[in-house]
Order: sequence, then C-alpha cells, then structure tokens
Amino acid sequence: MEHSHAVIPLWASLPFVAMLLSIALGPLFFSHWWEENKNKLIVSLVLGIPTAILLISWGLSHKLLHQMVFDYIPFIVLLGSLFIITGGIQLKGDIEAKPLINTIFLGIGAVLASFMGTTGAAMLLIRPVIKTNSQRQFKVHTILFFIATVANAGGLLTPLGDPPLFLLYLRGAPFEWFFHLTKEWAFVNGILLVIYFIFDSYYYKKEPVKNIIKDRVQVEKLSLSGIYNFLFLIGIVMSVAFLNSHYLPFINDNAYYGFIREAAMLSFAGMSLYFTPKLLRTENKFTWTPIIEVAFLFLGIFITMVPALLWLHDNAATLGVNSLAKFYYSTGALSSFLDNAPTALAFHNLALGMVPEGATDLVAGISADILAAISLGAVFFGAMTYIGNGPNFMVKAIAEENDIKMPSFFGYIVRFSLIILLPVYILAQLLFL
Repeated sequence: MEHSHAVIPLWASLPFVAMLLSIALGPLFFSHWWEENKNKLIVSLVLGIPTAILLISWGLSHKLLHQMVFDYIPFIVLLGSLFIITGGIQLKGDIEAKPLINTIFLGIGAVLASFMGTTGAAMLLIRPVIKTNSQRQFKVHTILFFIATVANAGGLLTPLGDPPLFLLYLRGAPFEWFFHLTKEWAFVNGILLVIYFIFDSYYYKKEPVKNIIKDRVQVEKLSLSGIYNFLFLIGIVMSVAFLNSHYLPFINDNAYYGFIREAAMLSFAGMSLYFTPKLLRTENKFTWTPIIEVAFLFLGIFITMVPALLWLHDNAATLGVNSLAKFYYSTGALSSFLDNAPTALAFHNLALGMVPEGATDLVAGISADILAAISLGAVFFGAMTYIGNGPNFMVKAIAEENDIKMPSFFGYIVRFSLIILLPVYILAQLLFL
C-alpha cells in the first residue's frame, strides 16, 4: 500500500541539509580531503542510501525512481555533454586590456552563457581574459564581474544556461519560455557591465605607465580552434528545444521515449570526443575531474532531496512564502549558499502545493509569475558566493593558478556581492516582480 505522503516528517530532510552543508563547508574546512572525488561519492552514499531505504520502506520507491531516472540522468547528460563539447573549443590570444575591450569580453560571455551554459562560457573565456589582463596590475575586479555576468546572470535565457533552469524545463517549462526573461537579463547584465566599465576605467588610470606600454606591445591575435564543436553545441540546443513531448507527442505514450533527447546529446558529445585532437584538449587543460565531481555530488543531492520536496509540497500553505518578492528572495537566499539547482526545484515544489483549483496561466504546473521569480532568484543569486553556482569556484581556482589574489569566501561577500550585486538584484525585483 502506498504510504500517504502527508506523513513525510520534516526530519526526513536532514540528510538533504547535511548534503548541502557538506558541499558548502567541505571546501572551506576540509579542503584537502574534499578534493578527492571518491570522498564526495562516500558522502553522497552515506547520506543517500539510508534516505533511499526510508523512502522504499514508506512505499515511495516510485518517487525515488522518477527523481533519479527522469531528473538526475538528464541533468548529468546535459551538463556532461556541454562540458565535453565546450572543452573542445579553444580561444587563444592576448589583446589590449582596455576597459572597453574587457567590457565587450564580459558582454559576449553573458550572451554565450545562455547557449553554451554558464560553465561552458566561463571555461571558454576565463583564460583569454586572464591572458589579456596579464600585463595589468589591477585585475581582481575583472574576475569578480566575470563570475557575476558570465558564470551566473548571463545564463538566464534558455534551459541550457544554468542547471536550475534545465530542471524547471524537465518539470514542463517550454524551452522558449525563458526568453520571456529577456528584459530582466538585459537589465541586470547591462547594469553590471556599466558598473564594471566604470571600475575598470578607474583602475586603468591607476595602472603604472610601464604596464600600459607592455600591454600595448605584447599583443597576440585572438584565435579560435575546434570551431566544429559549435556545430555539436547547436545539436545540443536543438535536442533540448525540439526532442520533447511538445514536438514529439508519442513521448507522452511512454516516458522512457523521452530519452531520445539524451541519446542525441550523448551522440554529439561522442562526436566531439572523436573529432577533437587530444592535443587541443590537453592545451585546454581538459580533465574529467569536474564532471565526475558534479555526478557524485548530485547523486547524493537528488536522492536526499526527495523527502524535502514532498514535505515542501505538502506544507506549502503554512510556510508564508506567498508573494513574488518572497519567492525571489527565498530562492535567492538559499541559492547563494546552497546549490541553486536543488533550490529551484524545492521552491517549484512549494509553488505546486499552492496552485488554486481551476487556475489557468500555468507553466510547469505553477503560476508563470512565480516561475519567473524562482528562475530569477536561482540564476542571479548564484553569484552571491563562491559556492552558489558550479563555475564560480572553477573561475576562482583558475585565477589563483595565474597568481591573481582572489578575496576569501567572506571577503567576496563583503567586498563584492553585498555592495554591488545585491543592490542591482533588489532593483530588478522592484522593477519586474
């Protein structure tokens, strides 16, 4: 007999909380131990297996199965495919690091982020940005704004842009629906780029003259290798946009038919591996470590999340999150310190429990306005800390490899996100929600 899930107790969400806390605190307090991917898998299994046993004993194995097969597998296949394909594209060169050129770099990254993922765009551009600015003394601010725009706010326009949006797409939001958020995307990225340009102009004037001369003299033309990978990237975009039940109604007959999308994505990733020379990937410092890390961590997140999602759905009415602003800031606050992908799903489930009978204008089963608030909160606030979104830490690590002294975890929050990002996000809420 199926266990009525009204009885899901709140304590069943403790493994989920422990999983998220370990991701937030592991790199800060146990960095050496945490670096090993096998240790991340151990944490996932230690927290995930008891949760799975609990769910099965409560007659909720179908909820667990659905979560792992129809959310976790597509999630990892998309991220893995984007990771493989973008790892085969190499941008090299060193142009003059003038404020306008740097701002254009970040602007291009903000556009690319929606179509090749924030991780893909960040990994493609971070090394050329560092190389371009290598002759300059003041460059920390460039990396900070790079994290805000390219690694986060830029990824708002499609489900490929940021993992939370892909999970909302899997819950039924149409691919093109996220283009409704173009105004918010343009506003936040536009303001951040203007602020960045002002900062960079100020620091450019403070540069020692010898640095500016060196920057003008040491120029290497930009060059792009592995261009054919853009074709595979277009293949991924088309797979996500068109290989779904909206365009292929037969998928409704059997949910497993939907894996035609994942099969297509894996074939494009396979072609990228086959056609891209090994040397190019080596020069790009491509390794499998980051995607294995994501697969191991999210295994634990997706399993332990099930009781939390069910509890939120059942207790939605009593939690007091009942306005667009509250959805935006609650999603944002949790996305800042936890991973923004499970956070978006949690608030989507909360909204599902609040839909009035006979409601229309629903997208992914919830009000379109609430979906917008959750999407904006998850994507924008992912930039508030180094741990809010996957690429943030990668960008920080690459900057530090290149002897750029980045702020500490709390230094980043105090010196950058609270004084620059938060006011912009509050403005966005006042204008659009």
